Amino acid sequence: MLEKRAMIDLRSDTVTKPSPEMLDAARTLDPSKIGDDVFGEDELTNEFEREVADLLGKEAGLFVPSGTMANQLAIKVGASEGDEVICETGAHVANYETAAPAFLSRVQLKTLDGDAGVLTAEQIAEAIRPTADWYPRTSLVALENTHNRAGGAIYPLSEIERVYDLCKARRLRLHLDGARLWNACVATGAKPKDYARFFDTVSVCFSKGLGAPIGSMLLGAKADIEKARRYRKMWGGGMRQASVVVAMAKFALENNYERLALDHQRAKALARAFARNPKFRLDAHRVQTNIVAVDVSPSGFSEAEVVERFKRRGILVSSIKKNFIRVVTHLGVSSEDIEEVSHVVQTF
Repeated sequence: MLEKRAMIDLRSDTVTKPSPEMLDAARTLDPSKIGDDVFGEDELTNEFEREVADLLGKEAGLFVPSGTMANQLAIKVGASEGDEVICETGAHVANYETAAPAFLSRVQLKTLDGDAGVLTAEQIAEAIRPTADWYPRTSLVALENTHNRAGGAIYPLSEIERVYDLCKARRLRLHLDGARLWNACVATGAKPKDYARFFDTVSVCFSKGLGAPIGSMLLGAKADIEKARRYRKMWGGGMRQASVVVAMAKFALENNYERLALDHQRAKALARAFARNPKFRLDAHRVQTNIVAVDVSPSGFSEAEVVERFKRRGILVSSIKKNFIRVVTHLGVSSEDIEEVSHVVQTF
């Protein structure tokens, strides 16, 4: 019997599986250092939170199960009930977090259309509410870097600085959804703290391009992280012997950071393959990191039909919006996989 060929999974960089070495990092933990994180007694977790906080130039960090929880904690400590949070129309917090800002923090989102996910300081300034009893109070601006729905686009540091100056002048808090901040840093050569220094709070993820099975972190001032820790417990995110998963997140950060550049190279190769086929539309030069957003409308098929046609050829991709599919490279995708996918794209 012929062995069934494994699917090439390009739906997301969250589909990676921990390597044997990553699993060994958890297996070889010193039991004497494993404690209860809710009691603040898990040594490796405490050390890792300090390490990542230092990497981003923040006072403190809080390890959480998911990027969604990290973002929602940032909103909870950064805005009050009845406030308004400004973000880009395609932002993760507005599209993929199950209306959590309204449900958990009782705030509303004001979404603005950016260019490849990027909002300018002028757009944000115009959206800030006047002070009046009948308006919500604008209290927080949330940016995303890299921007998932915009195809992994990098938020320019120069524009972030302008948004920071505006927020400082208008006394608004600024949060960064940095789930793929590592990708932005590797692509630009910037340090994580080069971006993070402009934000009150930053979320980062270890379970996407870095390949850990679980885990994100919220970074910020000690007072904010203390508040966030209480809400993490309230929302069911308090973990006990967290070092078992923290060990894998730490391994991911220490060993898989630089290799993100390979994911970027492979994404650009796929982008060039799509660009060569007139059934697809995209500007391959705009692909900056590990996400490729492809307009499939020239093919005459819907995005759902294109997803299904790729699946029949052994390739998993995802639809992100009307007429668009998304392919994402990650450490579970080889050079041979990229060649095979490129061939399928050319013969689509």
